[in-house]
Amino acid sequence: MRQETKRILVLCTGNSARSQMAEGFLRELGGGRFEAHSAGSEAAGRVNPLAVKAMSEAGINISAQQPKDLGVYDDQEFDLVITVCDNARQSCPMFLGARENVHWSLEDPAAAEGSEDERLAVFRAIRDEIRRRVEHLIETGEALNDEGEAVRL
Repeated sequence: MRQETKRILVLCTGNSARSQMAEGFLRELGGGRFEAHSAGSEAAGRVNPLAVKAMSEAGINISAQQPKDLGVYDDQEFDLVITVCDNARQSCPMFLGARENVHWSLEDPAAAEGSEDERLAVFRAIRDEIRRRVEHLIETGEALNDEGEAVRL
């Protein structure tokens, strides 16, 4: 019996780093089980080049992905909406087209300061945390929020 594809939307403010990385992991690691999308409440002009580089190091190419405004998905339904930053959670606390919502409070790597290598290290750390959470979702069918409570898909 074929498993139903789950639609997942990952929200962030700029849709330039965290949400793009999560979309890439869901798409590439999910084995076709997920239809992954991402958007931002204030979409940036492009995906952050350091997010592209960090994901490339993990074997996932997100260079063709583009930031999208949340409004693109207003009339669509999703099995799960994941907010990956506190600002997005506040600006869109309940996405109306979502069957389930979960929040992952993740530091904004785009706000990191220092040399390119220092900033890239922050992107790598956030990438690895997102991967850990996505792998848990893939393996268990559950998305854990920051309090460890599970939302079952």
